[in-house]
Amino acid sequence: MDSAGQDINLNSPNKGLLSDSMTDVPVDTGVEEEIVTLRQVLAAKERHCGELKRRLGLSTLGELKQNLSRSWHDVQVSSAYVKTSEKLGEWNEKVTQSDLYKKTQETLSQAGQKTSAALSTVGSAISRKLGDMRNSATFKSFEDRVGTIKSKVVGDRENGSDNLPSSAGSGDKPLSDPAPF
Repeated sequence: MDSAGQDINLNSPNKGLLSDSMTDVPVDTGVEEEIVTLRQVLAAKERHCGELKRRLGLSTLGELKQNLSRSWHDVQVSSAYVKTSEKLGEWNEKVTQSDLYKKTQETLSQAGQKTSAALSTVGSAISRKLGDMRNSATFKSFEDRVGTIKSKVVGDRENGSDNLPSSAGSGDKPLSDPAPF
């Protein structure tokens, strides 16, 4: 049969037949009625199947999980998977037992240890420098100014005032003095 002349409507009673040859043949209404009846029976059975699945607590997601699990099990017991796993195991054994692998592993381990020691030394140096900086005169002066500002702000709030102190007319030194940095 020539596929170009076939009826491609899957719901057609003429499905798969040459459309030119069907133009002269009358369609039996009994056949069409039987097709409609069979479609209705199929739809009713599908609804019944869905209702049974719902009553049993089966969901589409559950069925999908079960199908995937079954398929993965089938893959794992297949001869191709088993042979491939065995071959990869053999290669892994050969690679991990080779001298080159052992030397590379030892070198990387030593590099990791040296990197860890270097980072520890850098961390100690940074901590020491920060400690030295905290004890410097500049930092002490900055720390004193921050403490003074904090005590003025907190002190006013404790006295019942939510206003920040103003430098004008308070008799205190203005806060905008240049810092000795």
